[in-house]
Amino acid sequence: MPPPSLSTVVLDCADAHQLAAFYQQLLGYAVVREEPDWVLIGPPEGAGGTHLAFQAEPEYVPPTWPTRRPGEQQMMLHLDIEVDDLAAETERVVAAGARLAEYQPQDDVRVLFDPAGHPFCLWTSKEP
Repeated sequence: MPPPSLSTVVLDCADAHQLAAFYQQLLGYAVVREEPDWVLIGPPEGAGGTHLAFQAEPEYVPPTWPTRRPGEQQMMLHLDIEVDDLAAETERVVAAGARLAEYQPQDDVRVLFDPAGHPFCLWTSKEP
């Protein structure tokens, strides 16, 4: 039997359609399936990659990062997205609705927050 494979990462948020639209623009993904409170997006046909789903949760609370604050929602995961040009991609995703985090831990990584407040990282292995 082949081993199981990771097919989808699901992000909770207040508005599934709004967050799906942001990640579609960021990744060039297309909508695969949608319901009133849930959207699945994936890579273009023939391209490999993990799908992302967005699930609306009425009680959604954005996580805090980087500081742990007692009693507040802590970050449980984040997406790492490899890019060729860190500066250009950072500018592009900020224009699309992301927010640059105040604290940036590394020169080859940019920590941002998506419109729902999930932290994610753009990173590059290329020299600036």
